[in-house]
Amino acid sequence: MNSTCGHPVNDSSSAIAAPARAINPKPRDWLLLLSLVLIWAVSWPVIKIGVGQIPPIWYGCFRYAIAALILFGVLIARRELALPSSADLPFVVVSGTLQMAAYSALTGLALTILPPGRASVLAFSTPIVVAPLAAWRLGEDLGPKMVAGVLIGCAGTAVIASPSFAVAGKQTLAYAMLMAAATAWAVTIVTVRGHRFASSALSLAPWQMLIAAIVLLPTAISVEGPPPAISPLGAATLVYVAPVATAFAYWAVVEAGRRFAASAMSMALLATPSLGLLISAWALNEPIDVSLVAGVALTATGIRLTIAARRSG
Repeated sequence: MNSTCGHPVNDSSSAIAAPARAINPKPRDWLLLLSLVLIWAVSWPVIKIGVGQIPPIWYGCFRYAIAALILFGVLIARRELALPSSADLPFVVVSGTLQMAAYSALTGLALTILPPGRASVLAFSTPIVVAPLAAWRLGEDLGPKMVAGVLIGCAGTAVIASPSFAVAGKQTLAYAMLMAAATAWAVTIVTVRGHRFASSALSLAPWQMLIAAIVLLPTAISVEGPPPAISPLGAATLVYVAPVATAFAYWAVVEAGRRFAASAMSMALLATPSLGLLISAWALNEPIDVSLVAGVALTATGIRLTIAARRSG
């Protein structure tokens, strides 16, 4: 399962996100899934505002520290707090470092340059990167459908980034950071693929977020200086991003994964960047041009093909 906010790295069919068989979704389950899509879509323009108020690496550090504290509190209240097992510890470290810390820092830095809608589409391109990585690292077969998906998805990302080709500079660097973020997430997925989890996703989540905050803290100090003063607007964005779009959304994606088939989850979450784009256009006046529309269509098609190929493989 992929997301912008440090959520489960595996597909919904994995042990961390869902059991082998999903139960029949009820209306409240659909409401939970739709809420999750909306929460993540809204998070992109909100983070865009946030990193304009707080340096982006510090922003990620604050975000994960707050979310970790909230989830530690939840586990203490449920009397379920425990250290990660030795079997799960490598996953916690890899996920906290790459999927959360690196992803958050790179996307935050990119959002200081790019509009959030365009950025969200590229940041959600992880499935396109996973396929060739899994073929190289794990020896997985790349069937015709998956090859087509990867090529179409790569074409989509190139089309989205095409306006920056004529004016090489910060925008080109920002697109490179977004693809590096997607790659960091993909490396996490490939690294832990096939791992048998000894603990639940919820019990591991605060430890992953704590690792992310610990990794980001010295990075923020060395790159951005001492902790910044937080403006009221910056604090307001953290109030949404940390408790809602990170802590609550993590629980929500785990719960939704238990109630929906993996394919339904994957396809529903594909709506997130498109919805985020529309919200950004409305809230931040982000322009929607031909290259963006074409790139979104190509990227979504590529992701759809790679997911479908993986399901049928």
